Amino acid sequence: MSPNPSTFSSHFATVAPDYDVLLSDVWGVVHNGVAATPDACDALRRFRARGGTVVLITNAPRPGDFVQKFIDNLKVPRDSYDAIVSSGDVTRALIRERAGERVAHIGPDRDLPIFEGLGASLVPIENADYVVCSGLDDDTQEGPDDYEDVIGAMLKRRLPMICANPDIVVERGDHLVYCAGAIADRYAARGGEVVYAGKPYRPIYDQAMAAAAKARGSDTGHDRVLAIGDSVRTDLKGAAAFGIDCLFVTAGIHAEELGARDNPDATALSAMFKDAQVSPKLVMRRLVW
Repeated sequence: MSPNPSTFSSHFATVAPDYDVLLSDVWGVVHNGVAATPDACDALRRFRARGGTVVLITNAPRPGDFVQKFIDNLKVPRDSYDAIVSSGDVTRALIRERAGERVAHIGPDRDLPIFEGLGASLVPIENADYVVCSGLDDDTQEGPDDYEDVIGAMLKRRLPMICANPDIVVERGDHLVYCAGAIADRYAARGGEVVYAGKPYRPIYDQAMAAAAKARGSDTGHDRVLAIGDSVRTDLKGAAAFGIDCLFVTAGIHAEELGARDNPDATALSAMFKDAQVSPKLVMRRLVW
């Protein structure tokens, strides 16, 4: 049964015993791009203390070890999770499958670690066999409209694209910035071929479940797995497609649509779930133990 969004869950502790594994979103749940979210980190630590396993699952277009260094700087405690799986990890696997092909990169230099050690030949779009889009070159100044010429050049050459971050937008402090998904969706809408490496698509969930099994020493049934996230498009729909429950956090990227970060409008929330044709198992304003 879908939850009544007018009744928010106040404490995760009341439902924690129903699950053995959490697949938690990172950006928007455990940090906002500027600082860790203490209550969420505390909840994950407490879940692990009672024998649970936490895998951070993120659409960050960088390998998991780079994500770990980033969240270390934001003071996300390492004892709040067991493993990290990123869309950057999935992207690297897709690049390996195209060994020997030339690739053009759309995105900032900070995302270049996704190519390290793979022998990929980075070239301009006019010489490429395919494209990896990890984001906008400057997400502080640019939007998808700035990439119309790039999209046109790719369409002309019918280049396949790997989208290393399917998010459309993400929080950075109190602001929203565009991500690779905003460019990839435009390319796909105009007939371009796109492979999405992260949520809501299955490969990243398969890798996360493998990481959980390694941490626990055994597989876990989907009925004992809970996804946590703040995005309808990636977290909620991804969990539903994978066949696991989802805890939806409202104080994330949809906060402005819902009226207020601390007091979201229940009617708007119901409409959002109805439009998406999917509902979470639980709704919380923020993840709190």
